[in-house]
Amino acid sequence: MNIVSLFSGAGGLDLGMVQSGNNIVWANDIDSDAVKTYRKNIGNNIIEKDIQNISLSDIPECDVVIGGFPCQGFSMANLQRDVADKRNVLYRFFCAVVDSKKPKYFIAENVKGILSIGKGEVIKIILKDFEDLGYHVTLHSVNMADYGVPQMRQRVIIIGERNDISELYPFIFPAPTHGKDGRPARWISIKEAIERFPNPDLPNSVPNHEYSAYKVVYRNFTAHRQTDPNKPSPTILARGNGKGGVCAIPHYNGIRRLSVRESAAIQTFPDDFIFYGCKTSCYRQIGNAVPPKFGYLLGTELQRISCLMEISKAV
Repeated sequence: MNIVSLFSGAGGLDLGMVQSGNNIVWANDIDSDAVKTYRKNIGNNIIEKDIQNISLSDIPECDVVIGGFPCQGFSMANLQRDVADKRNVLYRFFCAVVDSKKPKYFIAENVKGILSIGKGEVIKIILKDFEDLGYHVTLHSVNMADYGVPQMRQRVIIIGERNDISELYPFIFPAPTHGKDGRPARWISIKEAIERFPNPDLPNSVPNHEYSAYKVVYRNFTAHRQTDPNKPSPTILARGNGKGGVCAIPHYNGIRRLSVRESAAIQTFPDDFIFYGCKTSCYRQIGNAVPPKFGYLLGTELQRISCLMEISKAV
């Protein structure tokens, strides 16, 4: 299927879509380092521009719109969206693109916290907004560890199916492939995911294999807890906007933080996927990404539907 990607970042979700046989016809992000990373590894079809300066007419027609949008513009005190709140412009743009292009499907990714804003009322508003655009909408709360990603990463996926095709070609959300109890398969541990990498303090040729000098001090706080080598990694985080410090997860050896390359591997990026920018920028690009392995599963479902559509045309 032909896909338009919004807020693409380094392209984790896009990479999974391409690997599963889909075609990214247009992508956008405002971050220069992320765009450079995307162009190096995925393609030149990404536009570096503020969405406020993008005309809907410049975006090509497509079968699917994908992307994530921030939810900071939704107030816990006031459930009515403030249309003047600049933090909501990305959400409104996503809706506008879906409304304008009327894709067969859309896939929106967000943090799990979006479910609790306004005691759950905000997510109801969001789902209704999409339904009003003419879509059958389903909400899925997932832990990426259940899909073969070596990481405890809780995320929300919103799937939209255009009303005129939702019954004929429903999107079947991927079933978990892994579980804590070993069914269907055992969760993948952080040690299994990164133990192949050499010591970054010794000479090596591994790209992006450098780590934050931020000292490892254990506290009962995010990114400061001890990492268990026999469990999936804690969530790979993205902090700040490129101007602040990083918040890399401690390596399970307890001596240092994860390197950029190790963080990318935990996010299931290929080892030859090159990230551009300073360490802070690279960590942020990785932390913001959808794991490509999960994107591949979503993309495979789109491929299944596409094949069914082609068969129907032939008949």
